[in-house]
Parts: sequence; C-alpha cells; structure tokens
Amino acid sequence: MIHRLPRIFSSFAFTVIVSALTAQAQSFHEGAPASAMRLSPETTFITPAMRPSAAHGLFPLSDDEQKQLLAVDSSLTSVSFMKAAPKDYPREFQFLAFYYTQAVASSVYSANPFTGEVIGRLFGENQSKTTPGTAMYMEQRIIPFFIYQPKLFDGRAILRAAFEIDWTWGDESYLVGGNRGGAFNAGRVNIQTQNIELELLPGDNWAINIGLQRLFDTQYNPYRTLANTMLQTGYRLAFWGSHATGITVRKDEDYWRLKTGYYILYAREPEQRNGVSLFEANVEVDLTSEWRQGFSAWYLMDRANGQAGIPTINEGLNSPLNEWNGTFRFRFPFANPADLNNRYEADVFWLGTYGSYNPEYQNGRFGASMFAIANLGTANMYEEGAWKKGADIFGFALNGRAGYKYGQTPEDLVQLDVLYSSGDANGINDKQYSGVITGNTWGFPGSIFVGHGAYLVFPHGNVINRFIGAVSDLSNLGYGVTGGILNISNDIIPHKLAVRLGAAGAFSNVTPPRGAATLPIDNVIGAEANARVVYQLGVFMSLEFHAAYMWLGDYYNSPRVNGNVTQKPVNPWTTFMAFRWLMF
Repeated sequence: MIHRLPRIFSSFAFTVIVSALTAQAQSFHEGAPASAMRLSPETTFITPAMRPSAAHGLFPLSDDEQKQLLAVDSSLTSVSFMKAAPKDYPREFQFLAFYYTQAVASSVYSANPFTGEVIGRLFGENQSKTTPGTAMYMEQRIIPFFIYQPKLFDGRAILRAAFEIDWTWGDESYLVGGNRGGAFNAGRVNIQTQNIELELLPGDNWAINIGLQRLFDTQYNPYRTLANTMLQTGYRLAFWGSHATGITVRKDEDYWRLKTGYYILYAREPEQRNGVSLFEANVEVDLTSEWRQGFSAWYLMDRANGQAGIPTINEGLNSPLNEWNGTFRFRFPFANPADLNNRYEADVFWLGTYGSYNPEYQNGRFGASMFAIANLGTANMYEEGAWKKGADIFGFALNGRAGYKYGQTPEDLVQLDVLYSSGDANGINDKQYSGVITGNTWGFPGSIFVGHGAYLVFPHGNVINRFIGAVSDLSNLGYGVTGGILNISNDIIPHKLAVRLGAAGAFSNVTPPRGAATLPIDNVIGAEANARVVYQLGVFMSLEFHAAYMWLGDYYNSPRVNGNVTQKPVNPWTTFMAFRWLMF
C-alpha cells in the first residue's frame, strides 16, 4: 500500500536531523540490549514477552525486568522447563496491550469501504480495486492481553486471553460487530475474541495448551516466541496462521522440539460428525549449533461440505470464499447442481520439511531458511445416491531465503527471498488438482505469509482492516506462482533509525484464460519497488513510514483476474505512516 520512494534529503538537512537523533538515541535505555527494544515492523500481531531461562523457567516478566527489557534474545526459541517451579515468580495477573494506528494514502480501495475487513486478492470478489485518484483513510487497533498465573498452582498453570478492537476513523457508530466503531458518538459493541487458552506445565519440559489458541505452522510455542522468529522459520505462517480451538502437546528439549496438535476448525452438527478437523505433528532437531532441521505432517478431515464458517459465503473447497482469498475453488461437476443432497468430503495431507541456519543473524553474518512441502489427498463427491471421485490432490511449494549482515546490527542486511508453488491449468476437469492448498481455503484469512518485505505483489502485515495483495495465497487461484523479493536495509543510527529499500516480482505458473480480453495476456503478474523508514521512539515504540508502487503485468489483461473488466486496471501504490507501541 505505498506510492513512491522517499526523496533524498539535502546534505545540510540530513546532517542536522542525524545529529539531533543521535543525541536523543544516546539518552535511551543504557545497559539494555537494543535489539530487544524493537517490535517486528512486518506485522501488527505480537507475542507478549516471556522469560526464556533455564534457571527460572518460562514466566511473564517481572515489573523490573519489563522496565529493563529483559535482555531477550530473539534467536532463543528452544526453551527448557525446570523440574521444580520457582518459589518466586512475577505477579499473578498481568496486562499488556499492543496499540497500532496508521494514516494511509493509496490507489487501492474497496467498493464497500466501511463493511469491516477487506481481505484477500487484489481485484478479487472482495471488491478491492485501484483508482487513478487517491483513497485516504486512518485506522486504529488495540490488542489487549490478560495473563493469569495463580500462585496456588506454583507456576504450572497459565491462563491467557487476547482480544481485538479496531476500526477505520469515521466508519460507523452504535450497533454490533467487529472492525468498526470509529464514527461520531462511538458506542459500538466491537470487541473480538482472539484467544482464551490454558497452558499447563506438568514438568520435564512438557507443555499442554488447551482452548482457543494460535494455530501457526511453526515448530515453536507461539506464546513464548517473538513474532519475527515465526515469520522467518518453519513455514513462515504461509500455510497456517490464525486461531482455532483445540489441544496441543509439546516437549522442548535443548537439542530437539516435538509438537502435536488436534483442532476442531468447524463443528456443524456434532451428532453427524460433519465438521472440519485438523491434526498435526512436528519435530525439529539441532543438527549443529546453528542449523536446525524439522519435519511436519498435517491431516485435515473435511466433512462440512463447504457449509461451515462465515454465513452466506461459508468456507471449504467449493466455497465462494476462495474467490475472495485468491485460493483455488473446487467446482465439482455435479450433474444436477440444484440437488440439495449433493455434497463432498475431502481428506488433505501436508508433508514437509524445513530448515534454518542462523535465521535472524544473531550468531554470524550469514543466515538462511527454507521449506519444501507437498499437498496430497482426495476429494470425493456424492450425487444420485452414490460417492464418486471428485479429484486427486498433489501439489507442492518451495521457499528459500538467504541474507548477509554486513554491519553491526540485524538491520544492516541484504536479503533475498524466492518462492515457487505448483499450478494447475485446467482445474479439476481431469479429476486432478496439482496446485497447493493452505488454511485460506477454510479461513478469512487462514494463513498470513507476510515476513518477506513486499507490500503489494505479496500482502504485508502492517494492516488493520485491509489485508490485500496481488498474490494473496501461495496457490494464486490454483495457477501457482514463482516470485522473488530483494531487501537492502541499513541502521543509519544503530538500533534507532533504520531504512530499507526493496523490490519484488512474481509470475503466474499458468497463464490465465483470455475470456473477452482483446489485449495480449501473459503470465507476468507484476513488479514492485518499496521503501521503509523506522524510527525507534522508545521501548517497543516506533514511528514508521512505508511506501510501495507496483507495475501490473499483462497477466491483468485477463478478465478472470482483473475484476472482470476489459483492460488492465490502474497500477496500485500505497503510502502510510504508522505508530506502534507495546505497553506493559
């Protein structure tokens, strides 16, 4: 969501500004690790800081530790639970809150701008479009966290609750519903529940999480790991990145980590067992002091027939939601589509491996991460009293990221990110689907691949109510995608003022159909240039400026992907200024 790169300051003005900021920077937080002062500028979700310590276990930070930033090492994600809980640990009840507000000027807008969230693919069924003019708006969000750890259980039971309140300035007042409430008089009931979950620590490095919790495709505990770590390791939330009710059991040892989980995504009618359930198993081992390798398996059982989730739209393989999210929609060839007895059932597997080497550049100048994952499964259709083959599923996705830290801070960095996902040219007409499937088929969104640095070609995470990208899902409508992102950043004032320049590009692995188009069509989705400036005002508090511009390729001459118009839309651009603060 950004328009053009910032202009170069004059040498005199630049000298004055740098001198002033340097003087101010020296007055902040002496003795505290500067890297711990930063929130990830890639996303508006955060993880409350916890104490990773073999001597004290994992517990919410004490008041004094909060003030001193705790010296949290963001690369430490393997945790160790002590055999006996500590006698002294922080207060029983904690409150934290994440505040984010931004002012946006962009060519991207929604034809229904004040209906709450606008999520999914640019030019998709979410009615997102581009205008030759400028759309301007301001948004605001606060996410409060409540953490209760009673002394009665000697630190072995923790209850967490997280909520979300957000709106666009001036959108609506009164009534009931989330993502709105910023109009005159306010008075709207708009609190949304994110998580309410219980964590039990039975000992011997085991942890059990029960309830409505984060469903992330990470090997790490999402309540004890910094957001940036999860965005740069594992599957980087590209397949699963939302919330679900369920139970997870994990064991975190010094050199290996094990996670298993069971989630009920939807339960339509429990007596008929026609919902959607997800099972997972994940193990990661330390091959060397820096290289970690993991293996994972997920199994999803879908018996909801695309009739669960959001009312009127629903969610699942054959749901219209796929046209919003930019995922592949299974259009089962029923002989009589009007027959209410028609239904489908699906069994979908994800088998993959992932690895990382110094992924956050904490222990050397080179860093890298990768994943390779395959989709397997079947979808069957029921009509005229019999089950028939709907489609076999086999697709795969690859991602590799590598970087070099040329300076003293993690922001002195050059990094390249490449991505590939298989595509399908003829849908399920041949009873085969060779693209990938992610959580976006069942969620809105169900995955959030945002840790790459792009803004428009791929969606970014600095959003509140508008989460839109040209390629909003790895499947890219089932066509597949080949893409790359290059970022070059520099800490002009170490740990205080950082600047980043970036570029991104993507190709569809299948050229979309011509339809009624008269102009040439190819598989070039587009290219992007972007820039970001982040100034750290204080402890977990920053002021930021972001900008990006995308040149649309001839891929968008196809009415199938351009919003059903006869010619390529206006190029998207966006700029926004943001303020973020984690308060405790």
